[in-house]
Amino acid sequence: DYKAGGTLSMSNFVGFKWFTYLFKNAATRRDLLNVMKNTLGLSALNVLTSWVPMMFAVFLCEIKSLRFRRFVQTFTTIPNNTFMKEFGMLAADAKGHNYLLGNSHMWLKMWGWGTWKGVGWSAIIYIAGISGIDQSLYEAATVDGAGRFQKMWHVTLPGLLPTFFVLLLMSIANILTNGLDQYLCFSTAQNAQSLRVLDLYVYQLGH
Repeated sequence: DYKAGGTLSMSNFVGFKWFTYLFKNAATRRDLLNVMKNTLGLSALNVLTSWVPMMFAVFLCEIKSLRFRRFVQTFTTIPNNTFMKEFGMLAADAKGHNYLLGNSHMWLKMWGWGTWKGVGWSAIIYIAGISGIDQSLYEAATVDGAGRFQKMWHVTLPGLLPTFFVLLLMSIANILTNGLDQYLCFSTAQNAQSLRVLDLYVYQLGH
């Protein structure tokens, strides 16, 4: 039992107190089942779509216009809610459509929001990986008559696979950690049962 302002040596070690607390009555057991379902379900969506940033980076590097490429990369690395709200897409009044705070299809909404929020940042790693691929491989593919998509399939993607598998393993290792801020911000009484992941549940128990 830790108390703010003190030291760890002044706190009492309680062993399995907080683990047994989760299983001591039916209510907390039901909560835990719901929490694990949400946590594993949302993590599975993220793992199954972990290839999206890689493909985004590949197609982004194929854009010939440097100005347009920079615009797309900036737009995806700085998600802008205000822009959508100004066009009525996230209006919070009675006549608008508050897509993020509703209670339907919340897993897909959170996956979509998280993907839009993170795809640009995640793609930076793959863009760096693409810049490290030996250019002679592309030249050899051109000599062999390979087109743009054939170069992507036979040169770019194989060159990115080691990076992809490292990031995939890290995603699988963090399958019980969905993050806290996104679910805390968009959690309401309506969608709490769909958004209560393990990190959020621990935070709520601590308060």
